[in-house]
Amino acid sequence: MADKELKASQLSGAERSAILLMSIGETDAAAILKHMGPKEVQKVGAAMAQMGGVSKDVVFEVVNSFVESVEGQASLGGSEDYIKGLLTSALGEDKAGQVIDRILFGHSSKGLESVKWMEPKAVAEMIRSEHPQIVAIVLSYLDPDQSGAILSLLPERTRADTIMRIASLDGIQPAALNELDMILDKQFSGNNAVQSSSVGGMKAAANILNFMDGSVESEIMDEVKEADAELGQEIEDLMFVFDNIADVDDRGIQALLREVSSETLVLALKAADEVIKEKVFNNMSKRASEMLRDDLEARGPVKLSDVEGAQKEVLAVVRRMMESGEIAIGGKGGEEYV
Repeated sequence: MADKELKASQLSGAERSAILLMSIGETDAAAILKHMGPKEVQKVGAAMAQMGGVSKDVVFEVVNSFVESVEGQASLGGSEDYIKGLLTSALGEDKAGQVIDRILFGHSSKGLESVKWMEPKAVAEMIRSEHPQIVAIVLSYLDPDQSGAILSLLPERTRADTIMRIASLDGIQPAALNELDMILDKQFSGNNAVQSSSVGGMKAAANILNFMDGSVESEIMDEVKEADAELGQEIEDLMFVFDNIADVDDRGIQALLREVSSETLVLALKAADEVIKEKVFNNMSKRASEMLRDDLEARGPVKLSDVEGAQKEVLAVVRRMMESGEIAIGGKGGEEYV
């Protein structure tokens, strides 16, 4: 960000958001941040903290782009049916159900929601002595990257069992989730009912494992397969690893490159297969691909943990874009859009 020659088109979404928020003043920026989730706040906040000198031209381009994107929108109120339909179309039925509860009916889960803002270590300490099924429900409710970090901090003997319980969850009765929320809420403040029961499942287990260190992930999967080979295989089939980026279509790769910073991309590709590197190079301009090749060659030895961290950062963006439909990936039995 310290580079004065940087163009707005090279900025990630988080960096563009950071510039916009820093341009509108502290009060208005704070009001906007209140409506964002924990991960969004952390990502934009990190971009703000790392922001160096940004030219007036770049600031103008970012702000002007934002203005143009909302210029034609009218201030319309929507009926509940319209909002439900809109959210379901945008997010899918399962995810939309949780959002609809919170937005339309005020059924936010203060106890569980508060956990989303806690450090993984603090959450791990809080749930360490709870019944394994409670641990599974809590981790199913949280974002997969946070759950992965928490699971890594739990005793090794409980990890595989926890993943199997998460994979076997097929929803949970509202009353049970409400009771759990009230228990957690006593440690914080407020007391709201929980109406959403869509937590857990094999996809949730796979997403959590995706965010764990490779060695820990392998150990857990080995134990799961030993206990239940069929379940382990089903979870593994749903996992998305860095090598799967080779299966993302060209349009998706181009969209992904707009969301990932150059530094993260260089680190992530440092130990990547040639197939993935070529996939990335082929979806960049000739000049940009040459610069990336030069950066990769010029970069000396780097820690494997740094490379894995960068790859997980890229994968987090891929999963978000897959969920929103911005990225398509070839699935078993044909092309699948998610």
